[in-house]
Amino acid sequence: MANLAVQVAGVSFKNPIIPASGVFGYGREYEQLFPLSKLGGIATKGTTGTPRPGNPAPRIAETPSGMLNSVGLQNPGIDAFIERELPNLLTKDTVILANIAGSSVEECVMVAEKLDDTDVHMIELNISCPNVKQGGAAFGTHCDSAEAITAAVRKATKKPLVVKLSPNVTNIAEIAKAVESAGADAVSLINTVLGMRINIETGRPILRNNVGGMSGPAVFPLAVRMVWQTAQAISIPVIGMGGVSSGADAIEMMMAGANAVQVGAAIFTDAYAPIRILEEMEAWLDAHHIAHVTDIIGGVTPW
Repeated sequence: MANLAVQVAGVSFKNPIIPASGVFGYGREYEQLFPLSKLGGIATKGTTGTPRPGNPAPRIAETPSGMLNSVGLQNPGIDAFIERELPNLLTKDTVILANIAGSSVEECVMVAEKLDDTDVHMIELNISCPNVKQGGAAFGTHCDSAEAITAAVRKATKKPLVVKLSPNVTNIAEIAKAVESAGADAVSLINTVLGMRINIETGRPILRNNVGGMSGPAVFPLAVRMVWQTAQAISIPVIGMGGVSSGADAIEMMMAGANAVQVGAAIFTDAYAPIRILEEMEAWLDAHHIAHVTDIIGGVTPW
């Protein structure tokens, strides 16, 4: 059987499959279905400095081969996360990536500082949030702002820092290079693609927030392209995500250059998706007589 172990930013994962932030909560519901120890890691629900109720409903809409969400970072806040959720997660024998976000650099720094005093394994910084102090543009849509927030959070923590990149940019590789230069230990991509649906009977957007983030199989080719371009441009590890719903998808993502793979929307239609994907990967590696999953990383040969 193939060796599935991988490393990202010096952290050892027993396998490359990680439920993405926002789809797995804190794992409590899913551990009723399978041991969380079977996962390579867990990216937690995005955590902010103070509790957030999220956006008003409706905040989920179906799309062809995918979905839109505008949940709005609903979460109990960093203090509740550290007190109530993290202790339980740290008993599950898997890597915990604490996903953090904020509306200002100061908020993200404060959250990172609090996590630095815990035993969490890694911090995943979501830079797709709007910067309220700079007119509402997302931190991750410009090299300067992406670099600045990464540098500030880097100074606030000694934990391995993964920066989660937005696809809603002209050149994601340039953003990746900016956060690498600011001290990121790895990047994860892609976050959701901005989209919209309209109810033609009412003439109103389906989502109360008007627009939302698109995920699911429809974005997979876009994600593969961006992972490939990013992996070519930087020297730090890449965690790939975006529409992964099968073992073949995960293999493809790693061939594009990903060191590990996050699984998102697929979990909403198949609660066992991370385990199924892992088993499908293992079967493919064995069928192709590949001894170690790391042998396929960046294995694509462009024409």
